[in-house]
Amino acid sequence: MRFDELDLEDEILDGLDDMNFQEMTPVQEQTIPVILEGHDLIGCAQTGTGKTAAYTLPLLNRLLLEGNEENVVKSLIIVPTRELALQIDQQFQGFSYYAPISTTVVYGGGDGKGWDLQKNGMLNGSDVVIATPGRMIAHLQNSHVDLSHVEYLILDEADRMLDMGFSDDIMKIISYLPEKRQTIMFSATLPPKIRQLAKTILHDPVEVNIAISKPNEAIDQSAYICYESQKLGLIRELFAEPSEPKTIIFSSSKLKVKELAHTLKRMKLDVAAMHSDLDQSQREEVMLNFKNNKVKILVATDIVARGIDIEDIGLVINYDVPHDPEDYIHRIGRTARAAATGSAITFVNEEEQGKFHQIEKFIEREIRKAELPASVGEGPKYEPEEARKRGGRGSRSRSKGGDGRGHGRGRRDRLRDKPRGTNAAPREAQPTAEASRPAEGAAAQSSAPTPERSGASSAANGDKPRKRRHRGGRRHRRGKGTPEGGQPAAGGSAPAAGGSSSQSGE
Repeated sequence: MRFDELDLEDEILDGLDDMNFQEMTPVQEQTIPVILEGHDLIGCAQTGTGKTAAYTLPLLNRLLLEGNEENVVKSLIIVPTRELALQIDQQFQGFSYYAPISTTVVYGGGDGKGWDLQKNGMLNGSDVVIATPGRMIAHLQNSHVDLSHVEYLILDEADRMLDMGFSDDIMKIISYLPEKRQTIMFSATLPPKIRQLAKTILHDPVEVNIAISKPNEAIDQSAYICYESQKLGLIRELFAEPSEPKTIIFSSSKLKVKELAHTLKRMKLDVAAMHSDLDQSQREEVMLNFKNNKVKILVATDIVARGIDIEDIGLVINYDVPHDPEDYIHRIGRTARAAATGSAITFVNEEEQGKFHQIEKFIEREIRKAELPASVGEGPKYEPEEARKRGGRGSRSRSKGGDGRGHGRGRRDRLRDKPRGTNAAPREAQPTAEASRPAEGAAAQSSAPTPERSGASSAANGDKPRKRRHRGGRRHRRGKGTPEGGQPAAGGSAPAAGGSSSQSGE
């Protein structure tokens, strides 16, 4: 189904057309008509399915029809991380290019100036407020923000917010909202705690379930069965030559992230680390550099496992096996986006074999076990049941290993394709592990087109948004004074094309 078959205002269709969004994804096709009709909705959909556009487009349409003459906060979107908040704002910027819609992004970190900008944006009246729970609570308690006029509430990645301990914050925020409102909730999973939350805050909701419990078939998945002490050697081997596609290396430990980034920098590679110890400005700089190809390799904790939508990530490496099978799907889902292909490699030590086997059972397929390169030595056998019986006993790092340095063009591709076998060689030093806790958010830049806007900047800038009159428009372009080439009339540059023709982004 195409977007132009929906009952959307011309201004929104114009923005979609300029951004080259044409065909809807399944989650969009099933949820947008429901939201347009005003029903509450609970949607089960993972990242990468286009759910952001599934709720932003009908919300924009209703806000455009109703206006905001009283200059109040009309809609509130609650998300777990600042990274996702910024990405959603980027989507609004593109979709509402021709519409006089204002947004305010509210998230923690930064200085007093950032606080004042957020406060002023809400007090001046914002059509859309996109907020992380903790920061929103702080403003409610200290900035006298009025949410009594909110007509639309959206909870995105609700399961993750509950996992991060935001349940009480969410309910406190909801206590400031009017009872009569439209509530939309999206979650990657629907465990009992999510259903209980939905029962509490939604009224007679329509349920749409398009959860994907299996990774994209376009992802080439493989694993190295190794000792913990061999993982650094594998990293050195894989990156003995500069990486062409963008790569994300995931680890559950901040210390490992720092060590890996340091190792790759010594190999003269374009690499940056992303973890919760970085402040807001550092995170924003890292993600912008990664998006703009100034950084080819991002070493990160699960802080970026969800929410980023960068289409040209060619390789994902799980330095540690994720704790939850669905986290595995979220991690490797960073590659093979927008009809592209990609690879995902997981390092599995002895103690992680049981968790990895659970992932294989969850996705209902056996992941190919690749042969360890000779330079890192012989690894353990893959015996997940035995690993489960051993329980908490430490892994026996018996490998012999060298420096793991490879040579020759195409080595990384050959490593991925080798069937599993045995080799022997010297031993690699073992990095120290340290548990890492996810922060409330990480700043990121969305891959959604973000044109220079004329006259309708985000209310996050602190000023009262200036309403813009729509120029051009779909009806205008249908033969009533359309400028040459079908571009909008003067008064603002058009959004850059480049959105996927079949995906509406995340």
